[in-house]
Amino acid sequence: MFALRYHRLGGPDVLGVDQDVPEPHPGPGQVRVRVAASGVTPADWYLRTGRLGELASVPLPHIPGIDGAGVVDELGAGVEGVAVGDEVFGVAELSRLGGTAAQFAVLAHWAPRPAGWSWEQAGGAGGNVETATRVLDLLGVGAGHTLLVEGAAGGVGTMAVQLAVARGAKVIGTAREPNHDLLVDLGAIPTTYGPGLAGRVAGHAVDFVLDAAGSGSLPELVAVAGDPARVVSVADFTAPEHGVHLSAVGSPECEAGGAYHGLRTAVELAGQGRLRVPVAAVFPFARAGEAHALSESRRVRGKVVLVP
Repeated sequence: MFALRYHRLGGPDVLGVDQDVPEPHPGPGQVRVRVAASGVTPADWYLRTGRLGELASVPLPHIPGIDGAGVVDELGAGVEGVAVGDEVFGVAELSRLGGTAAQFAVLAHWAPRPAGWSWEQAGGAGGNVETATRVLDLLGVGAGHTLLVEGAAGGVGTMAVQLAVARGAKVIGTAREPNHDLLVDLGAIPTTYGPGLAGRVAGHAVDFVLDAAGSGSLPELVAVAGDPARVVSVADFTAPEHGVHLSAVGSPECEAGGAYHGLRTAVELAGQGRLRVPVAAVFPFARAGEAHALSESRRVRGKVVLVP
């Protein structure tokens, strides 16, 4: 099969499409899909650059891609409720830390592709839904709470806003001003990044904070929440220095994989017209370097997606 791979750590230029790559096959409880789309997540370029260090690393050459969507073409032992030919979206097995940017990919967790989602939307949804659900569960966000999402216009942020609103929470989202219209459409109260955030949200009693930006704002986010235990970051690796929990690759709850119920919730909400996947840009595998560079800029409105 063909697959996007890198043979050494480095910048976006190390990515290339290889031919005659060995095909993966599903293990027990897994499915294999012919990939229609694969999302680009921060974990992909953290791993590609070696930024995660001892927290997580991959053997080389490596196929990136945590989430993806496609048509099921092979079933692992014990798999029920899905058949060859079904259209699904989901995430790869966590221990692989990739694999969906290829002609064929194995998904460890999946759900039916919502009828209203394009392949590109479905391919970019799984990882962000899981991450957002994981953090909302950790914080205990529910009806009557107020959640502040730092970096609300990005891939994780857009999912977190909608999923929190669906739980009955009020959501305040930070983003650049050109993205404020998007946040309003998703159900959030928009505000801007940067110093003085506490003053800008002073009229709201913030219960919890999700940092999806990793922009170095944790001290102010803790001040807004009033307690570091009410803040979770998925993007700032200095979080423990501020008493904030870092929920990312290698964290206990991420290893446990307990938030994959979010995929089914996403299907239900999408069917009700209450969950959409903003796609910032779509690139073919051959231009994956551009896709990674755009995602790494952190100036995207939604999700960057790759297609074969």
